Amino acid sequence: MKLIVVTGASKGLGLAICVRLLNEGYKVVGISRTMTDEFKVLQKEFRKALFRIEYDFSNTNDIQNLVRTITRAHGSIYGLINNAALGHDGVLGTMHETQIKELIAVNIESPILITKYASRSMLMKLQGRVINIGSIIASTGFNGLSVYGATKASMSGFTKSLARELGRAKITVNTIAPGYMATAMTSGLEGEKLKSIERRSPLGHLATVEDVSGTVSYLLSDDAKNITGTTITVDAGSTA
Repeated sequence: MKLIVVTGASKGLGLAICVRLLNEGYKVVGISRTMTDEFKVLQKEFRKALFRIEYDFSNTNDIQNLVRTITRAHGSIYGLINNAALGHDGVLGTMHETQIKELIAVNIESPILITKYASRSMLMKLQGRVINIGSIIASTGFNGLSVYGATKASMSGFTKSLARELGRAKITVNTIAPGYMATAMTSGLEGEKLKSIERRSPLGHLATVEDVSGTVSYLLSDDAKNITGTTITVDAGSTA
């Protein structure tokens, strides 16, 4: 049973990824700041396959110990899904410096550090998958999300270079860039603003967390063994 680590696992996209992978027979360690009722229900259903560790990725100092705890308890890591992220919005000129630093710590520094330590398991086994969750905001931009957009754009550059570093060990590294989805991070979008986003899609609707979790599943599979260093956009065509 291959071990997959999912960050930001207790709700939204992270929870959907856990559901998909558990139903496909993976062992999953979910990392999140808070527990949710939905995650508790999932744990009851998959008692022997789903585990949770509480961790706040604004703390970048203990990530090495976090990964060590996972490998000691569950063995080598096959896949890492860097999904945890903050989405503070606000005009840059009025955004507090502490918010900027927190976004950079959670959205850039922490994914890099957990990948650094988790990839050691993969290098020892000469196999593995790293999947970074980006955003279409990295390429399209959005008013009030300049810092968030910068952090998500960093994932594409990280992916391309790391794919070259790890490729000889048969480890793939990719980014998935979701469009707008119905999650807690986009809960403020409603009315005409939401309708205008839906109208951008040739398909006339938003992508779903299930669409993105399916793409995660594909990138973890043998069918995707020759896909690395790329960004896959899942947005119902809104950036076409």
